[in-house]
Amino acid sequence: MVVFGPIPSRRLGHSLGVNHIPPKHCSYACVYCQVGPTPEPEIERRAFLPVDDVVAEVTARVRQLRERGDGLDFLTFVPDGEPTLDLNLAEIIGRLRPLGVPIAVITNATLLGRADVRAALTLADWVSVKVDAAREAEWRRVNRPHPDLRLDEVLDGTLAFARAFTGCLATETMLVGGVNDDEDAIEAVVAHVAALQPETAYVAIPTRPTAERGAEPPAEAVVARVYQQFASRLRRVELLAGFEGTGFGTSGDAERDLLSITAVHAMREDTVAALLERDGADWSVVDDLIARGELVAVPYRGHRFYMRRFTRPPGDR
Repeated sequence: MVVFGPIPSRRLGHSLGVNHIPPKHCSYACVYCQVGPTPEPEIERRAFLPVDDVVAEVTARVRQLRERGDGLDFLTFVPDGEPTLDLNLAEIIGRLRPLGVPIAVITNATLLGRADVRAALTLADWVSVKVDAAREAEWRRVNRPHPDLRLDEVLDGTLAFARAFTGCLATETMLVGGVNDDEDAIEAVVAHVAALQPETAYVAIPTRPTAERGAEPPAEAVVARVYQQFASRLRRVELLAGFEGTGFGTSGDAERDLLSITAVHAMREDTVAALLERDGADWSVVDDLIARGELVAVPYRGHRFYMRRFTRPPGDR
């Protein structure tokens, strides 16, 4: 299942997700990742899913939504791993252009030192680059990068991309309490983000279950201080800290909708209930998926979330 949603995105409005990479191929193993742990970080680009299959599934879903009169704000590449690992990213974006829907890519920025990756991302309308840390110690604690990655090369890559990109550039900084949120660490991040001159700098905190137990948001006073540090240097700063709502798009197939969304986006219990109602289904769908081992319930900060359970064969590269 390549497409999921549309989902109510706090950044992109009514967004149809494109999941073009199988789990969990990523160059980072972030402590806060909502998709789960990265068994083996990787940095070599390669082809994953057939381009024709990705394009056909996205096109069919967009047409279905339009026939129902549902509007879309963006097609968003936000897969189970790092989207720029896909060697076919540029081709997929190019072939989705005729649909006439703006295209967004959310990247961890690790491969922006490569000219081919920067060229692929310049084809998008909106790109978000991750800047969780700008110093070595915090970077390794929060993002746990592939051992061959170098922080200076990652940061230089974001600067090179920002200079070349003519679309809307955003940055995102995820705060994890006691990991990357001290004042000096944030000053380094703010200085780098200011050099990128993004349209919007997003500051986020974990709101869904995380890959590592104990990856929690900072205290409210710390979040407020970090926000002020960003706001003192950047023209537009937004805090991503709230619940995105229950308005997830449906296809009429509750099982498919649950599996495709929870593959990349843990769903709160009330959100699942609302989706089932719109799909004309009941909670037995969830019970069945849990019994089959395809869905798992996870408590997090006073709520119950549902996540896709993946098994990735050892050595699957």
